[in-house]
Amino acid sequence: MRVGFAALLGLSLLIWWSPLSACFRIASTNEGQTYILLVLPISVALTYHDVKKNVRANTIARWIGWVLLCTAILIRISPWDRLNPSSIQLSVKIFAVVLWWIGSVIVCFGFPRCRSIAFPLCFLLLLIPIPERILDWIAEWLQHDSAVATTVLFKAAQVPVTRDDVMLSIPGLDIEVARECSSIRSSTLLFVATLVLAHLFLRSWWRRGLLLLLAIPLSIAKNAIRIFTIAELGTRVDPGFLDGKLHHYGGIVFLVLAVAVQILLLLLLMTDQTNPNIRKGA
Repeated sequence: MRVGFAALLGLSLLIWWSPLSACFRIASTNEGQTYILLVLPISVALTYHDVKKNVRANTIARWIGWVLLCTAILIRISPWDRLNPSSIQLSVKIFAVVLWWIGSVIVCFGFPRCRSIAFPLCFLLLLIPIPERILDWIAEWLQHDSAVATTVLFKAAQVPVTRDDVMLSIPGLDIEVARECSSIRSSTLLFVATLVLAHLFLRSWWRRGLLLLLAIPLSIAKNAIRIFTIAELGTRVDPGFLDGKLHHYGGIVFLVLAVAVQILLLLLLMTDQTNPNIRKGA
């Protein structure tokens, strides 16, 4: 079984080497796709964590695996995707290789084993690059909402502020919440981190979904606090903050703070899971 799986895995690398190389090349150069670099190692780690040792390999529903393998090959050789933009072509090809990997697990280890590691296998779908149009829309949405949230912070701090879309004006400073300031990299990383935390520590679907939903406003708040902090430090302490290290490399600091907040929210959601008076799976 393991030899067969290794053979199918190796075959997939031969067939999809070019798309996979392009995928990781994009992930290393496009800030909105950086999270892709984490998907494979996290999926492997979660597989070792989730796999149930007492699940026996069997032939039940292995035909599903063969269907997935055949579908992956048909997608790979089909010419239809050439009519679409290159970013969509790449997304479709990576989707095909993920189907191949899932099908390989089912063929070699059986459907019960596949079901025991369903989350790590589905997590591989995050390897699929986000098409450029969708990525642009996400960045624009983050820009706009970050500008709105930053305006609220300035008003709460009684700093005179005017906003024109993504342009903010405070005494002594005009701020443009540009695409580079949209914090799309840290927002996607926050979402991936939240997804993993929810899977590992929360049992019910509604708790997991709630934690993921909370990651959205938290991403905006994180970015707004970053813009507000840099602007205040630059206008009240030292203008060097406006183009200093905190501006260019401070995203990781605010990402860590956002993850810390998510962990606190996670602990709150976990409290009634351990309460014996709460029904299991509630």
